[in-house]
Amino acid sequence: MATIGSAKNFALLTTGVGYISRIREFEPADGLPTLAVTISALRGVDESVRYTYIDCQVAGRTTHSYIRHLAPNVEQGDKVLVRFRLNGLYATTFTYRQGPKEGQVGVNLKARLVGIDWARVNGVSVSEIENVA
Repeated sequence: MATIGSAKNFALLTTGVGYISRIREFEPADGLPTLAVTISALRGVDESVRYTYIDCQVAGRTTHSYIRHLAPNVEQGDKVLVRFRLNGLYATTFTYRQGPKEGQVGVNLKARLVGIDWARVNGVSVSEIENVA
């Protein structure tokens, strides 16, 4: 818990390893253009890995820089694996509009991507970076 003036700030931090995809920039109705990515977080054991998909807004200069550096690899279809740090993970619901789940309720996970500790492109280490708060 961090104290800012007389206010208390509680952080929900999440770490993991996953693949980066869908790097995009969008302009929310109430703000400035924002960089976003989707992380396919790995969970389970090697023989039966499962994925949890998390849509993330990128936060911090170092993290922005790192994502922009990795963007060409993601765009050309390389497998970009990262060790990530998220803040403020939360869920939203939606209704499927088509396909076999049409009419059913689904869940999207969302968070802020606040750090990347390392990245590997097609299994080759890119570099290590300093911690981002």
